[in-house]
Amino acid sequence: MADNALPYANLTPALILDAVDACGFQASGALLALNSYENRVYQVGLENGDYLVAKIYRPGRWSDDAILEEHAFAQELAALEIPVIAPLQLADDQTLLHYAGYRLALYPRRGGRPPELDDPEHLRWMGRMLGRIHACGSQRLFRHRPRLSVALLGSGPYAYLMEHGFIPIELEHNYRQAAEALLAEITAIWAEVGDWIEPLRLHGDCHPGNILWTDQGPHFVDLDDCMIGPAVQDLWMLLSGGRGEMTRQLALLLEGYSQFFDFNALELRLIEALRGLRLIHYSGWLARRWEDPAFPMHFPWFNTPRYWEEQLNILREQIERLEQPPLDP
Repeated sequence: MADNALPYANLTPALILDAVDACGFQASGALLALNSYENRVYQVGLENGDYLVAKIYRPGRWSDDAILEEHAFAQELAALEIPVIAPLQLADDQTLLHYAGYRLALYPRRGGRPPELDDPEHLRWMGRMLGRIHACGSQRLFRHRPRLSVALLGSGPYAYLMEHGFIPIELEHNYRQAAEALLAEITAIWAEVGDWIEPLRLHGDCHPGNILWTDQGPHFVDLDDCMIGPAVQDLWMLLSGGRGEMTRQLALLLEGYSQFFDFNALELRLIEALRGLRLIHYSGWLARRWEDPAFPMHFPWFNTPRYWEEQLNILREQIERLEQPPLDP
């Protein structure tokens, strides 16, 4: 088994609490694991009755510079009173701590509920906040974070799946055929519109699970996948349902968004392309993490014949979706 197959083998509750103490806080001993697989995230109780959230970064995934750039972006947004949860500043204004071979950051605990994607005001409100995030993100680009591309989210994960034998032999030919046809269509769309789109700093993984709603509105969490890319990457994952429903949702998002930042309508052509990339990337992500014991435990349906049969059908359906006209909000 590879050394990185057990990235959290030495991460014990005592080590986490000691790390929090090393950051200048007095942990009470109360520790609750939160829903996270790429990193490890815990709610930590403090002696004064408060709570904070400790995020332990997956070893080897990001450089220190990339993590610090994530933190700086979150702090930049928070300074503009945009509701993004930024890391706490530790001694000497640092946000990243190295402890016992791990890297961690601490965050204030903020509760909330999922946004209601069928509520017009929720959609307009999220659109306004994303418009403000992108207005800030357009001021300069990241230097150490990735740039969204077909290679990053599509052809790279696909190559990993094929090279490491994840596709069952009986499905390999058909899966290869469907995946390569889908990637060819996406590549053509990217070539068609890519030069006309201005990239900017993005949240990068703006699905409903990374937005928490309170009576004061939405706040955005988990900038772990922030990157450079087209604005629509932070919008399309908030769309669901049939074509008519997605058109309505997108119109409401853009109604709010356009109050703070201009949206390039050419990016609508990328929505189904980005959905197709995410389909392949998700399978590739699970495959790359499969030796981490947490993944077979929490994703037992992955890498079964049924899973790959379903993925084959989904890829074929996505090729058909790419052939439809873009949404027209």
